[in-house]
Amino acid sequence: MSPQKLASRKDYEALVGKYDTFLFDCDGVIWHGSKAVPNIQSTLSMLRSRGKRLIFVTNNSATSRSDYVTKFTKLGIQAAVEEIFSSAYATAVYLSEVVQFAPEKVAYVIGGSGIRKELQEVGITTIGQEDTTPVDLATLAEIEPNASVGAVVFGIDYDITYRKLANAHINLMYNPDCLFVATNDDRTLPGGKHVYPGTGSMLNSLIHSTQRTPLVMGKPNKPMLDCVMQKYHLDPARTCMVGDRLDTDILFGIKGGLSTLCVLTGVADEASILDPSAPQATYYMDSLGDLSELDASSA
Repeated sequence: MSPQKLASRKDYEALVGKYDTFLFDCDGVIWHGSKAVPNIQSTLSMLRSRGKRLIFVTNNSATSRSDYVTKFTKLGIQAAVEEIFSSAYATAVYLSEVVQFAPEKVAYVIGGSGIRKELQEVGITTIGQEDTTPVDLATLAEIEPNASVGAVVFGIDYDITYRKLANAHINLMYNPDCLFVATNDDRTLPGGKHVYPGTGSMLNSLIHSTQRTPLVMGKPNKPMLDCVMQKYHLDPARTCMVGDRLDTDILFGIKGGLSTLCVLTGVADEASILDPSAPQATYYMDSLGDLSELDASSA
């Protein structure tokens, strides 16, 4: 069945009335960079006033959950740490609770402060952020495997260097028990009016050089899905996933047996949403902010 376009008050009322829980991607749905999507504050307030549960599920590992709360607050949006589930947090939960990462081991991290902060909060020591010094063929010999590295964790890194890639490569190649975990593998990253290389585009360099396949935590992959379903005890029939990307957000919802809503404020356009070869959203609409048309107090 083709996705249904929501464009009237009647459509919006039917959507809101059908679901108890809404999962939201952030970039391209709630905000663009440092700017909120128009009317998004009113939409989220309306949903809360009607007793809906809101959960923010993001593949962006550059920001910790506590820092996300700060960002939401600056944009005038209510959100609690417990309502935010990021790929960085999922990675930390996986290493600490599933793998039971050895306390004497460290994680070599290619990524931003968000993933390091989440790992440190579950007691995992991180290294790698200091590897910014340029290298050349004469100095490559400085880079050796580190026996204490128990995992290479790869997330979005706006300051990625060859030294970081070389350290990650050498540990994955010569530490036989070293885990290879990626927060997500998004091919692109929306950034204002343009789209830029995402985590997956950089991650491919290590996959190619090591011939190893990482466990990818983020949407639409099963580890993230399992963590979200278990943590929040979701009823799939009463849950709707809202996103702007068909290959991550919408596919994530489909794999979880959830209804899905794709918005046109991010990566996907109407033509791609209606392409029958693409993951098929249940609904689509111009902007999540359009739901602000509904009265917060009406049933």
